[in-house]
Amino acid sequence: MLGTTLVLWAAAVLLAACASPVVPQAVGADISRIDTIASQAMAATGARGLAVAVVDQGELVFTRAYGVRDGSGAPLREDTVMYGASLTKAVFGYFVMQLIEDGRLGLDVPIAQYLPQPLPSYSSPDIVRRYSAFAGLAQDERWRKLTARMLLTHSGGFMNFYFLEPDKQLRIHFEPGSRYAYSGDGLILLQFVLEQGLGIDVGAEMDRRIFGPAGAHRTSMIWRADFRPNLADGFDINGRIEPHDERSRVRAAGSMDTTIADMGRLAAHYVRGVGLSPAGRADLTRPQLPISTRSQFPTLQAAVSPAPHPRIGAGLGVIAFSGPQGAGFYKGGHNDTTANTWVCIERGKRCVVILANDVRAEPAFPAIVASILGDVGVPWAWEYGEMKFLSLPR
Repeated sequence: MLGTTLVLWAAAVLLAACASPVVPQAVGADISRIDTIASQAMAATGARGLAVAVVDQGELVFTRAYGVRDGSGAPLREDTVMYGASLTKAVFGYFVMQLIEDGRLGLDVPIAQYLPQPLPSYSSPDIVRRYSAFAGLAQDERWRKLTARMLLTHSGGFMNFYFLEPDKQLRIHFEPGSRYAYSGDGLILLQFVLEQGLGIDVGAEMDRRIFGPAGAHRTSMIWRADFRPNLADGFDINGRIEPHDERSRVRAAGSMDTTIADMGRLAAHYVRGVGLSPAGRADLTRPQLPISTRSQFPTLQAAVSPAPHPRIGAGLGVIAFSGPQGAGFYKGGHNDTTANTWVCIERGKRCVVILANDVRAEPAFPAIVASILGDVGVPWAWEYGEMKFLSLPR
């Protein structure tokens, strides 16, 4: 599955971190060569910034940042604020499960029961700006079948976002709950239900329930001015710089800002299930819905029979898989200048988090993860489609 062989690795210059890593005592993950592997990956891809965190036995054991955070050459640090992108979805699912266990929300209760008026009637310009174009569902009563489980498993029937529709209205394209099709709008709809139907301030409650207890004090669902002095801009596929987006709205699909140290702490809390019962923690990452498409994108591609990737399924905000080391889960995050991944193995509660403020780092992710966790069975080809991955020395 891995593509072009890296040939320049021996001459790569180590891009030193600006803070010392957390030093492990006794860990199962092979972290002894992370500095070398990260340096090789950056030399091969041309990526300007990359950060890695490792969790073992549910504890954060390593964090390190490499390269630069912006065009001035300022160093990327473990406390530099980076864009979390769609890793937000996994953390939001963790938050929602806490609400479910508190009895605030039912995983299989139709969302219509939480709204004081029909969903399509919420059609003001402010609602569209903050959430989605729900008026597009006025002639489709299937919206009444939607549940939190469907929205978290990307089986609501939506495209990724309503503005990709020809008429820029939210549409249901297949029977809700019947199949997987990645949709940021599904997560945003669930956020809408929490905020408008249940009166929950999602940003503030995630601070209180998730970020605060994990010690993720430089993580937020919305822009904070105190991030500005130590902030990562992004580098696109051509190396052009894009300033960090100061997101003014909480968006469950992808507004989270974080740091590699904070994201490592969040991964450790998540894999241990802090704040959840064992059953709730297990529900987050079990394969609840089979996935039958050749790749994750385009979102509405036809299903294939038999399923081309029978070992993967949708969890609640993550993708569950099984491989040589047993059950695991992962979540990716991506835009034109951001490349993130978070991979965990249930056995040993072992995780790797990679945050890159340069999208060119992405082809090296499978090799970086394998160098730390070994062969775990992440469905990289399904996640990234036709991307050619790098092979790094082991």
